[in-house]
Amino acid sequence: MGIFEKFKSGFKKSASAFTTGLRDIVLKKEIDEKTLDKIEDYLIQSDVGIVSASEIREIISQTKIDPNKDLTDEINNILKNYIISIMKPLENIEFFKKKEKLNATLISGVNGVGKTTTIGKISKILKGNGNKVMLAASDTFRAAAIEQLENWANKVDVQITKSSQGSDPASVAYKAIDEALNNNFDQVLIDTAGRLQNKKNLMEEYKKIANVTKKIDPDAPHDVILVLDATSGQNVINQVEEFNKIIPITGLIMTKLDGTAKGGILLAVAKKYKLPIIALGLGEKEDDLQIFEAEKFAEAFTQIN
Repeated sequence: MGIFEKFKSGFKKSASAFTTGLRDIVLKKEIDEKTLDKIEDYLIQSDVGIVSASEIREIISQTKIDPNKDLTDEINNILKNYIISIMKPLENIEFFKKKEKLNATLISGVNGVGKTTTIGKISKILKGNGNKVMLAASDTFRAAAIEQLENWANKVDVQITKSSQGSDPASVAYKAIDEALNNNFDQVLIDTAGRLQNKKNLMEEYKKIANVTKKIDPDAPHDVILVLDATSGQNVINQVEEFNKIIPITGLIMTKLDGTAKGGILLAVAKKYKLPIIALGLGEKEDDLQIFEAEKFAEAFTQIN
């Protein structure tokens, strides 16, 4: 089973509930203003965001729907096409391709989103595409984080630069990039400590890691990936906002997209920030990360092939 089939299966419960809720609203063959209002409210409750909900409402109101067709299916089809129109430009398969020169990537996010696990999964894809990969264990706050990253390095057979717990995170990142440059590596993935976006001292430390990498390469970090947890709902909007203020984000990865997550929040983030979506995560296995494809995501979200 491919990862998007897993997504589709994972979304089945929430998508079925979404469709059932939609069908309860659309009881007539014609859609009047009251029904449109209810659809818009329902979309907002599904985490797609106020702007997207409003735009989808307008598209439905302007669409001539065949009364002989299932109204709920027609609305779901409109939603699918809307998702593709917003998200298709945000695909970024280039991130995983073989690089001509060293690419240093900073991986960030709040506690519990699955950063370290995601780094392991990214490493496997990058290596499969011919990249020589180095991991930097810059989450020195927890000894368990260093051990976890080392386990992933061993599992997918890539190199790791680490130091002891409590070491300066920026120095680990610097050492990793220096080693990578001297040994013809293509990719350095820098793990960072989970931090709340409203903790100033931790965010300053995060900024320091980025600044130190520039001492080796003025263009570093070349990518800044924010990992988001789909189960966090609207809180992820605030996370993107705050992390983006510190160091401009170049890509997003959303994890924990299973039956417990509505998934609509990714559409809300895409509409508001228009940041590239690198990949989607589901599960703990090394193959449970999928390079983002808008059409497949839209199919999983709406359960429409």
